This record gives sequence, structure tokens and C-alpha cells, in this order.
Amino acid sequence: MRLLDQVREVIRKKHYSIRTEQAYVQWIRRFILFHGKRHPKDMGEQEISQYISYLATHRKVAASTQNQALNALVFLYKHVLQVELGDFGHMERAKRPQKLPTVLSKEEVARVLTAISGTYGLMAKIIYGCGLRLMECVRLRVKDLDFQRSQITVRDGKGMKDRTTMLPGQLEPFLLEHLSRVKIIHEQDLKKGHGEVYLPFALERKYPKAAREWGWQYVFPSERMAVDPRSGKMRRHHLNESGLQKAVRTAGRTVGISKPISPHTFRHSFATHLLESGYDIRTVQELLGHKDVSTTMIYTHVIGKGGMGVQSPFDTL
Repeated sequence: MRLLDQVREVIRKKHYSIRTEQAYVQWIRRFILFHGKRHPKDMGEQEISQYISYLATHRKVAASTQNQALNALVFLYKHVLQVELGDFGHMERAKRPQKLPTVLSKEEVARVLTAISGTYGLMAKIIYGCGLRLMECVRLRVKDLDFQRSQITVRDGKGMKDRTTMLPGQLEPFLLEHLSRVKIIHEQDLKKGHGEVYLPFALERKYPKAAREWGWQYVFPSERMAVDPRSGKMRRHHLNESGLQKAVRTAGRTVGISKPISPHTFRHSFATHLLESGYDIRTVQELLGHKDVSTTMIYTHVIGKGGMGVQSPFDTL
């Protein structure tokens, strides 16, 4: 079996996402080409360090990009080639800039949301109203919406962890109306012999009929069906996130927002507005799904409860 096929096989056994698979395979391919098509088993820490340092010093990649490349190569050696690597502390690393997140005021959020119509508008409202990440919203399944308890269950969030967050009451009628349209599409797919959706991990083998069940369908399905790159089956996947990203940027320009905004800006705004309303930081941490409270702490600086919350002695003269 070819090396890259081995990489794909191990990634799928570990239940990594298709996007991680594609990214890791690309980084490993670039690493091999960088070293003149030498086989990775004939290389090691020195060659990895050379390549990662090259990305930082010559390609000027972002720190997150460099880290992704390193993660891909460590995965290759540890899980595919079964080779333990040493420390990479001597590498030239790209510097990660310390930036405060872009946050909109409630008035600005309302203006932008009003300018986004249709399905993308509903998705943007959910991201802001529930504090979801972009892909968490895109990958929502019907069964994850609990209208009785007014909550959403986020499955396999960052770090492959589940969590629950609130479902705003004002969004419920719009979601129900949207789901009624989606169900019609699903029923039409079933009549045509389709209607299957991708199931995570080994659920497809364990529950062979579940892929056609209503509860497993995506809340925001794609307008067209496509071939699943892993199984080869014709399926209706979820919407591509790029459409929502474009809709948010366009809406921001339309309403005259000068700040650079994206769907993730709504998540930042969600957290900031909760803290401004007096909710404790641990509660906000749980709703956002942050592993460490220090990640959530950045929003205290945005609302002026960090150093900017201190009164200058000049104002007390």
C-alpha cells in the first residue's frame, strides 16, 4: 500500500474528519517533495525541523499553519511509521500574534443580522444566539435540537467533546419552519432511492438504517447531492461554510461596518455580551466549550475588565 493511502487508512481508523485527512495528506506530500521525494522512513527529526523552519522563515506562514504542518508530520511518524520523535524546541517557529478578537456591539449585530436573509441569515442568528463555532453550526443534525428544553447539543466540538448550549426562544419558530422545508427535501430524496447522510465513526455499520432517518439529517443540507469522497456513495451533505462566510462579509459592508467580520465574530460577540450582562466567566466557558478558562479570559479585556478597567489616578484629582 502506498504511503499516503496508509496515512488515510490510519486517519479514518482514528475517526479524524475529512478536512483533517485532506490537510495532513497535503502536508506530508509537501514534506516529501521538499526533500527531493525521499521516503519519510529514511528521514527524521532533522529533516522535519528543516521543513518546519523553512515554512516560518521563507514561506512566512502563520503560526497556526506551521503547527498544523508539524502535527501532520508527527502523526505520520508516530501513528503510521511507528517512530517516536524527540523534542522540536530548537526549531524556528512562526510567532503567534496576540490579538484581541473583533467584537460587535449589540446594535451592530442586529444591523448585520438584518442584512442577511434566508438560510444564511438563520445560521448567523444561531451562531450569535448560541455561541457556536462556524463548523458546529454547519454540522448540526436535526436530533441535536431540543425544542422542549430550549437547548442545542453540540456533538464532537473542538477536542471531540460534546456540550449543550441554549436555544433562543425567538429562533424556535424560524427553525421549525426551516426544518419543515428540509424534511420535504429529505422525503423527496428517499423516494428517489437516496436520503442517506454521513454517519460518524462506526455508526453506519452498527445502525445500517440510521443514515436515512430524519433525526440524523443535517439541519442545513446542501442544495445538491454529491459523491462522498470516502464511501463513494451519493449523499446530500451539509452546506459549504464558504457561502455563510461570504454572506456575513457582504452584510457587514452593506450596513457600513468598518471592522473585518466573519461568522466567528458573532461567537466573540456572544461571549462578550454575556459577560457584559453579568454572567460569570465559568458559565461562559462552558457554553463556548473552552478547555481552559484562560481562553475565555480574553473577553474580559474586550469589555474593559482587564487592565483597561482600572480607573486612572488622574481622574480622582
